[in-house]
Amino acid sequence: MPELPEVEVTRRRIEPFLVGRTVAKVRTGPPSYFFLTDPASLRRRMRGRTFGSIQRRGKYLLARAEDGSRLVLHLGMSGQLFPEGTSSLRLLSATARASLKPEEQLSFAGDRHTHLRVEFADEGPDLLFRDVRKFGKVFWLAAGADHSRLRKLGPDALMCEGNHLFAASRGRQAAVKQLLLDQSIVAGIGNIYADESLHLAGIRPTRRARRMRRRECDGLAQAVREVLERAIATGGSSMSDFVAPDGEDGRYQTEWRVYARAGQPCYHCGSRIRRIVVGQRGTHYCPSCQD
Repeated sequence: MPELPEVEVTRRRIEPFLVGRTVAKVRTGPPSYFFLTDPASLRRRMRGRTFGSIQRRGKYLLARAEDGSRLVLHLGMSGQLFPEGTSSLRLLSATARASLKPEEQLSFAGDRHTHLRVEFADEGPDLLFRDVRKFGKVFWLAAGADHSRLRKLGPDALMCEGNHLFAASRGRQAAVKQLLLDQSIVAGIGNIYADESLHLAGIRPTRRARRMRRRECDGLAQAVREVLERAIATGGSSMSDFVAPDGEDGRYQTEWRVYARAGQPCYHCGSRIRRIVVGQRGTHYCPSCQD
């Protein structure tokens, strides 16, 4: 699923298509668990709004209107946010991807998986939110209002600090990887970047959080920031669904050190990367480099 780097890349590249534009019309799919605000209410509340900024909290995007109200978006596991006309094979079905060459793809114009379409008064490109698996979320917050999904978020992972990780780890029996995946402790890290950060820090993902020493927490926090910043710089990781709003694939997947490399040699020591399950999540690590 899109993690902090993919969401931040989306935020930066969708900003020119959203900020300063006035909503003329909103089209939605029918009521479903995708919409935390009823679609009819969402259409009514968004009409006529002008968005002044788009921010990110963890894996959430928050588009702020002129009166302080906000449109909140979560990409879920397969969400794609982009302007109409974007070209990418990742916007097509697996069948279509197999049958078309990249140069034969058509600009995307919406399909049954497009659950939100925002039309603007300037007649520029519409903004589309497409989600094949439908685990994404959309809701509206009135000015000054908050939501339980946002309240429970911990500090943003780009601001991860060792003293915070050390305090959060005290007395916790859970594995350190589970600590990183807990959005109430650090917001934005998912499976890919937890594995990559732990490898960079030289910490085995199964280590009990309570056994982490302060200097190890400092090193892990630094590794988290380095991994996330590098992932953002390379456009995030494109596996199956993620595509940036401009249609570009991310490139960080070419730099993975352990994730999805089970059985392959560690780039540092040559040991075979192992895959185990931690907290019901597939987990990759080097048995030699990570203690």
